[in-house]
Amino acid sequence: MPLFQSTLPSDAAELMRLSEFQRHHGEPPSAEDARAGSTRLTSLNPSLLQDLMRFERAHHADAGLDALEVLAAALRHGRALRVHLQLAYRVIPLVVWPAERQLHSPLSMTRLLELRLPDLQVLRVEPAPPRAAQDAQEADAEPAPALHVLPLGPLLWELALRGSREALLPEIAGVATYRVVPGTDLRTLDLAGSLGAAVDRLARETVALGEIAHWPGFDRERAMRMLNGLYLHSALMISRSHPAAIHTR
Repeated sequence: MPLFQSTLPSDAAELMRLSEFQRHHGEPPSAEDARAGSTRLTSLNPSLLQDLMRFERAHHADAGLDALEVLAAALRHGRALRVHLQLAYRVIPLVVWPAERQLHSPLSMTRLLELRLPDLQVLRVEPAPPRAAQDAQEADAEPAPALHVLPLGPLLWELALRGSREALLPEIAGVATYRVVPGTDLRTLDLAGSLGAAVDRLARETVALGEIAHWPGFDRERAMRMLNGLYLHSALMISRSHPAAIHTR
């Protein structure tokens, strides 16, 4: 379905227009002006590039990458990335610093999490500029709006729960059981209601996906989304040999 301006936060006028972004990068408009099309992967480390391409091959040809998949790859490879996201006719540039678990964004965390996360499309992924170079660039960018320095965790969690990816990330899929890593601090996450109860239970039990899918307030998709979120917070223990793993199928 088409994306309309109402999907954007009230301060989105400060963001670059899609048409301007395409002109700046010398990229032709997509078949539909409101769609991202295939994601551009530019000057990336070979192993990171290969990682991202396996995701893209799993999509329809015109769908591109999912924001959660890109952030997950940045974490796995420890690579700082600049990610351009499209929402409606605007472009949101994010810089991800996985080692610091930080995010630079033109929108505040409140504004980011107010977005319709399933509608975000990844336009372009490229290495982040060196930290000193980016700081200098930001200092010279006035009167452009200053970037917000944000923790990465809340966006990872909300993308896992509400983004467009509905399946387990490949690293945790297959025949497996799951448990929350003892002592993990998850106080910064929204763990209200059935989510909180499920995380508490996972701290005590080692269980398979099929069992979690039948817990109160859960189905298979919600269970996979929660497991993705816990994995991206380094909060998930995965066993391939536990007797209960057979129930993951």
